[in-house]
Amino acid sequence: MHNIVQNLVDIQNKINSHLDEHKIDKVPKIIAVSKTFKIEKILPLIDHGHKHFGENKVQEAVDKWTEIKLSNPNIQLHLIGKLQTNKVKFALKIFDYIHSVDSEKLAKKISDEQIKINKKIKIFIQVNIGQEDQKSGTSVNELSSLISYCNKINLDVVGLMCIPPINEDPVIYFEKMKKLNEENKFNELSMGMSSDYLKAAMNNATYLRIGSSIFGQRY
Repeated sequence: MHNIVQNLVDIQNKINSHLDEHKIDKVPKIIAVSKTFKIEKILPLIDHGHKHFGENKVQEAVDKWTEIKLSNPNIQLHLIGKLQTNKVKFALKIFDYIHSVDSEKLAKKISDEQIKINKKIKIFIQVNIGQEDQKSGTSVNELSSLISYCNKINLDVVGLMCIPPINEDPVIYFEKMKKLNEENKFNELSMGMSSDYLKAAMNNATYLRIGSSIFGQRY
C-alpha cells in the first residue's frame, strides 16, 4: 500500500477506535487537504477511492482538478480557504463545497452566480470562534443574521466551520461550535486539522480537514 494511502487508513483507524472507546457512532469524513501538492502525489488516494479533497486557492484547484473530476465524477472538492468575490464564478465551476462564507456580500455573489450557471453547492459559514482580528469568519453575535440572510437568498447552508486559535487547547472552541451547530439545527460541522482531529471528532465534527498527516509537510 502506498505510504500516503497508509497514512489515511491509519488516521481512519485511529478515529474509529477513539470514537468506539467513547461510544460515539457518528464517524466524520476526512477531507484530504491537497493544497500545494501536485496531482501525482494525490493520485494514490484517488485510486484508493477517497472522495473528499480540500484546496485553498481557486486557480490552483481549477488547474489541478478540472480534468481529474471529469474522469472521477464521485470526487467532492472543498474550498477551505478564503474566497474573494471576484473568484466566485470560477470557484462554483470546480468546487462542490465552500467552507468559508463569512459575509452577506460573499453570500449574495454566490447566490447570483449559482442562478446563472444553474448549480447549487453546499455552504459552510465560517465562524471566527476565537474572536481573532487577523482571522476570517463572522462573529458569533452576527451569525444568526448571516444564516437568515443565506436562507433568504436560497443558499444551501449545511453547517458551520471554524479554525480555532493556534497555541491554545481547541476543545473549548470545538465545544462552542458544537453548541452553535446544534442550536441552528445543522447536520454538518467542519472543524479539526492534523493537530487536533480527534478532539474535533469528539465534538461532533462531520468533516475533518487533514493535510500534513496524510501528505507530509509542505515546503
